[in-house]
Amino acid sequence: MSQNKDRRPDLPDWYREGYDNIWLPYTQMQTAGDALPVTGTDGVYLELADGRKILDGIASWWTACHGYNHPKMKDKMKAQIDRMSHVMLGGLVHEGALDLARRLSGLLPGDLNHVFFSESGSVSVEIALKMAVQFWLNQGVEGRARFVGFKAGYHGDTSAAMSVGDSDDGMHKAFGGYLQQQYIRPLPETAEDMEKLERFLTENRDSIAGVIMEPLVQGAGGMKFHEAGILKGIAGACKQADVLFILDEIFTGFGRTGSMFACEQADVVPDIICLGKALTAGTVAMAATVATDRVYNAFLSDDPDKAFMHGPTYMANPLACAAANASLDIFDEEPVLERVKQIEGHLTQSFAQFRDRPGVVDVRVKGAIAVIQMEKIDDPANLREEFVKEGVWIRPFGDVIYVTPPFNIESREISALTDAIDNVLNRYSQK
Repeated sequence: MSQNKDRRPDLPDWYREGYDNIWLPYTQMQTAGDALPVTGTDGVYLELADGRKILDGIASWWTACHGYNHPKMKDKMKAQIDRMSHVMLGGLVHEGALDLARRLSGLLPGDLNHVFFSESGSVSVEIALKMAVQFWLNQGVEGRARFVGFKAGYHGDTSAAMSVGDSDDGMHKAFGGYLQQQYIRPLPETAEDMEKLERFLTENRDSIAGVIMEPLVQGAGGMKFHEAGILKGIAGACKQADVLFILDEIFTGFGRTGSMFACEQADVVPDIICLGKALTAGTVAMAATVATDRVYNAFLSDDPDKAFMHGPTYMANPLACAAANASLDIFDEEPVLERVKQIEGHLTQSFAQFRDRPGVVDVRVKGAIAVIQMEKIDDPANLREEFVKEGVWIRPFGDVIYVTPPFNIESREISALTDAIDNVLNRYSQK
């Protein structure tokens, strides 16, 4: 029996018997405290084994956009599992996949009309990068196999996705010598910066397949915001240099920044867009890589070798498609984006009080994202435990405390998040 089990005899048997065999993400298993045993979910709450209900302030890593156990989600998924749980997409299709592809194409701007499904956001990025490289090869253009990413960028934990993120300073710095070397540049902030990027793309275009970025908000790299004009300028630089423009909207897509997709706020249509997380509203793993007509047409040929040779086993899983279609139904039938606007207003007002607190560098809000940037956070895990004591699930990282609540959160629940942060920051400043 492990030390973990010995010191917590009050935990459920399933927890005590299985904990030694699980390896948790981003966790030093030797020193980390006990993970919380969740036995159920309800609305915006996580139900714990000891009977407590804690308010989820981060929507399970930003996925549960409609909260937990939405009846429309459950009904569609239950009906689907009774009909068909899975069928391969190699040579077969099913109604849910075609409906979802059609609906996503209709929602996305411009001619982003061709949807390639996968099971995770990281994989959707891998697919986008692979797609961009082959786009050029299929046209007889050799050597365009590198990508431009940006400082503080994060695009996933798989190999190519790590390579286009900020592996020097970010969580993947240990893998710098293993990863393919890409061009990682500062995100432009001024007209002069943009001119430098334009020159760089033009001078190096023969080696560049594409530019990849997170629009408006760089998520796991520090919850850093930039203006729509920056996004528009980078899109223009890509067009001028004739390099593909790839947007990673895995975090920002489906209402999180206030519009259905962040790129809409800059009137930008990328060549390829990556979607995930809230695509199925936090119910089941699924992602999508969507390409424009121009990109897709480069793969049409009498030559079978010019087909896109990629095929995730569970791509367009019928249960996942049912969940995604149910989520889109909710966006169609309920005032979800209006709720996001109301959440933004409430967060803007309530988080303003933290600007003058000791140790606070910045407070920023965008859509249903609110961030408190600290001078430093010495022990994020301890801070997380303090939030649990206040009855909320908030998971600080790096130098930020942030909330990304479900869109069905009520005003009183936003106030509860704010009060919890207030109490914890008061204790934190007294140390």
